[in-house]
Amino acid sequence: MHLNIAPHEVISTPIHAIASSEWPAYLEGKSSSQAALAAHSDFRAQAGRVLLVPAPDGTLERVLFGLGSGTDTSVYGALAGKLPSGDYRIVSPVSKEQGHAILVAYLLGAYVFNRYKRKDQRLARLVAPAGADVEAASRTVNAVRFGRDLVNTPPNDMGPDELEAAAIALGEAHGAEIEVIRGEDLLSQNYPLIHAVGRGASQEPRLVILRIGREDAYPLALVGKGVTFDSGGLNLKPSSGMALMKKDMGGAACVLALFSTLAEAPLNVRLSVYVPIVENSMDGGSFRPSDVIRARNGLSVEIDNTDAEGRLILADAVTRASEDGNSMILDLATLTGAARVALGPELPPFFTEDEELAGALTEAAAITGDHLWRMPLWRPYEDDLDSPIADLKNSGGPFAGAINGALFISKFVQVKDHKPIWAHFDVYCWNPKEKPGRPQGGEVHAVRTIEAMLRKRFG
Repeated sequence: MHLNIAPHEVISTPIHAIASSEWPAYLEGKSSSQAALAAHSDFRAQAGRVLLVPAPDGTLERVLFGLGSGTDTSVYGALAGKLPSGDYRIVSPVSKEQGHAILVAYLLGAYVFNRYKRKDQRLARLVAPAGADVEAASRTVNAVRFGRDLVNTPPNDMGPDELEAAAIALGEAHGAEIEVIRGEDLLSQNYPLIHAVGRGASQEPRLVILRIGREDAYPLALVGKGVTFDSGGLNLKPSSGMALMKKDMGGAACVLALFSTLAEAPLNVRLSVYVPIVENSMDGGSFRPSDVIRARNGLSVEIDNTDAEGRLILADAVTRASEDGNSMILDLATLTGAARVALGPELPPFFTEDEELAGALTEAAAITGDHLWRMPLWRPYEDDLDSPIADLKNSGGPFAGAINGALFISKFVQVKDHKPIWAHFDVYCWNPKEKPGRPQGGEVHAVRTIEAMLRKRFG
């Protein structure tokens, strides 16, 4: 994909990045005309604000860019949409680590989804700051753009068939082993929950598996929820709850984005990606509230609510990932509204009982600006999943919905004596409003943080 990166040798306009606390000192000694321009534009180096400073001949002499408190490099994502066409260079001193983060933030801010509507895209290019790894930044940004495109595509063009095709094309591009189990084969090969959720749709449910890497490398699994549209099933959502359900395959978009960047990285891992793909729709064969279905691992599950379907398809996929001997399983899913109530759209919670993994993710999130927040896998709430007629039900009580979703999935991680390291990410995969580096629309949360954690651990 095209990226807005300018070669180092081009003539470029300087960008002076200024924290709000440094603004008064910066103005000292500057011309009265520049101070008047800033005052007229109400520019005080607020986060994400841009001031274009003209030369005497009317051309652009420099750009002043506000950092606000100056602590978060993601603010540089605001630049791409505010600069006129041309080439630019950050002249303020930054560390090697900051330079790389600035380049990534800038490129993420340049993203535009224009498959259906022509949108003007400014050709503002940035010279890579000193220390930025252009190749690594390009891999990361292209992966995020790929994931955003998947989420933004409407369900008439991103149903189970199209999501499977996107996964297969990605796997083929990287020489991956590919396995697809579809339709009635899900029953014959024992994936009953995936089949039950997707059997009411016109396009068959399926499980897509991509695998790449040396046989003797560390076995790592990524599992992503691929519900291409969620009507809620027979527990039908209201229209307001259905409006954004094209993004319910966001977990799949996240793991495919991760695959696209990790497949090119020199990591000592045997990477396997498991994507259960369904549309949760309705016909005479749809699964029902009060049905009892036996999962792949043998547990019987009472269907308490057909709109708690994501955890069902993840259950069979996580079981398969554990059966395959993976030592670490990371699952990503647009699972609960409760997570959004607790933490909002920008801060996905994650759940794990592995302290080392939790610490590594928290550290990586602070570096990338792709923030996460650890929430407790509170085992005393497991009785909320009790069923009078089955081993468990698929939804808990009225409280702690995000925790209950994670607790449900945790029941399927261990297979016999094999218990992998596991983490669950309850992602939102949507930016409800424009923010620096985060255009309104589809998003792939946790991807940059997980990538950074894996690079440090296995690079």
